[in-house]
Amino acid sequence: MGLEFLWSFGLVCIEVHALKFYKDLHNQIIMSLFAVGDWVIAMLSLAAACSSAGVAVLFTKDTDFCKNETSFSCNMFPISIAFAFASWFLLAVSSCIMLWLVVSI
Repeated sequence: MGLEFLWSFGLVCIEVHALKFYKDLHNQIIMSLFAVGDWVIAMLSLAAACSSAGVAVLFTKDTDFCKNETSFSCNMFPISIAFAFASWFLLAVSSCIMLWLVVSI
């Protein structure tokens, strides 16, 4: 998710620069780069969400780690995993829209 933050922050900086100096970003090469970057970030986000779900299953069902450690907050795992999958879904939608923009140029 740190890589996702850096990618999104970089896109914001590029778009603010383009708006400030009246640059046009509707170039086939630039839009293709954005689309590929969005797809890579979406796949990495899906991998992170799936691996965190696997770790949560390992902690709660397989090793009984949550029963033995009372100071560890295992009730928050499903909520964070749900947010990770929601983040992936929104990134996938963004990637599809970016692909549609590339095709329309």
